[in-house]
Amino acid sequence: MKKFILGAMMMLATGTANAADISLPQHTEKGGMPLMEAMAARRTGRTFDTKMLSDQQLADLLWATWGISSADGKRVVPTARNTQDIELYVLLPSGSYRYDAAGNVLKQLGDKDLRSHLASQPFAMDAPVHLLFVTKDKKYGEMHAGSMYQNTGLYCASAGLNCVVRGLYDRAEMKETLGLEGDNEVVITLAAGYPKAE
Repeated sequence: MKKFILGAMMMLATGTANAADISLPQHTEKGGMPLMEAMAARRTGRTFDTKMLSDQQLADLLWATWGISSADGKRVVPTARNTQDIELYVLLPSGSYRYDAAGNVLKQLGDKDLRSHLASQPFAMDAPVHLLFVTKDKKYGEMHAGSMYQNTGLYCASAGLNCVVRGLYDRAEMKETLGLEGDNEVVITLAAGYPKAE
């Protein structure tokens, strides 16, 4: 009986731990602007509505940034020697997450809204989505992050969203806040959301 109760408690604890993960819909493979139009439309936008993106928009934005694009596990952006030595973290009003592209899910790391840690510029707090590019690769990591956020910018242009790449944050504070281990650190961030209505 004791074993049964213990097992039930462990199952309940496991379910509770995973209950706040966000399962994403399948990304959209068709539609959007033609590439040349998206390139022409891509701009930095620093005004944001606080409205959250739809689940589909969030899934498409994350896939465009760091999704898997082939059966053998290659990503939408290249990495040196295909190391894929970078992680995409996501800050939402509901908490902090790590993007699991293979599982198509946001794994919740905590339920605190950490966006204020990146709000040294007042406009940033309004953006509902913040992407954090995390790597320990000192040689190629920032180059890989640059390739990723260029994809993000093109997606946002195509979807009518604003985004801005941001480097004004405390790296040591973000490392501690996210509990990053070893040499991992946030090398750049990006805020995204709907443009604020005029």
